[in-house]
Amino acid sequence: MTENTDKISKIIDLEVDLDEAGSRLDVFVANLVPELTRTRVQQLIKTEKAVLVNEKIFKNSYNLKYGDEVCIRIPEARPLELEAENIPLDVRYEDQDMLVVNKPAGMLTHPTSIEREHTLVNALLFHCKGNLSGINGIMRPGILHRLDRDTSGLLMIAKNDFAHQFLSEQIKTKTAKRQYLAILHGVIATDEGTINAPIDRHLTQRHKMGIVEGGKNAVTHWKVLERFDKFTFIEATLETGRTHQIRVHFLSKNHPVAGDPLYGGDNLKIKLNGQALQAYRLSFFRPSDQKQMVIELEPDDDIRKLLRFLRNL
Repeated sequence: MTENTDKISKIIDLEVDLDEAGSRLDVFVANLVPELTRTRVQQLIKTEKAVLVNEKIFKNSYNLKYGDEVCIRIPEARPLELEAENIPLDVRYEDQDMLVVNKPAGMLTHPTSIEREHTLVNALLFHCKGNLSGINGIMRPGILHRLDRDTSGLLMIAKNDFAHQFLSEQIKTKTAKRQYLAILHGVIATDEGTINAPIDRHLTQRHKMGIVEGGKNAVTHWKVLERFDKFTFIEATLETGRTHQIRVHFLSKNHPVAGDPLYGGDNLKIKLNGQALQAYRLSFFRPSDQKQMVIELEPDDDIRKLLRFLRNL
């Protein structure tokens, strides 16, 4: 058996009951350990060999059996190979456990294997002097949820593992609310509604996401704020947080987000810096004293610019 030689920060022991028998190993762990993202779980299983079933290593796709004993050994965060960069941050809230930042359009939330500089994480490493939670691994320290590169708005960041677990649980149980502003192509006739459609990697265009049968559950609630001749201004509330969720859900209804070239929404008469999509309101209970916090932004430059244009037509 190949052992993970990293120092261990936390060990979680789980036993598979009758209802859970037949589940994939990665799905089982992600469902029962909410502070770990599905991607992080898969890294722990496949790359770091940190998840054992009956003291043996298995693949992510292993189907668990009743009575299996699963041991998750979460390693301590390794020294980061990422550079801290003195990039100005728009911090909207901060305490000893967490902060909320307003990410600009055009900035990656966290590094990738290709782009390792000028991301929000690089800026956070400088701002927080490296004091960020290590649960999500060395590439995503402190990151609880993310925004697409060209989407601006509010993100919660955890400074320690306790805060990470506390805030992750709120995201999972939906006690933390994430709300967006968006301008969509086309006129939506009804005042409010819900889109409930599974999302996964597009079957043929792998750089995109799509509505895929058997994909991950995805639910978006919305209400109309203002209508124009050929556009609709909405507020969207996420019940889940899938990659490109709002963009894909509204594209499926023939209402792509304005300014979004990937999903066909860039046919505009004015130029925007990103897409007309902004995470403008966060509601959560802070780790230090469980006080509810609500942080809200004014519409960003792109949304204000497009609204002025549409109102003057």
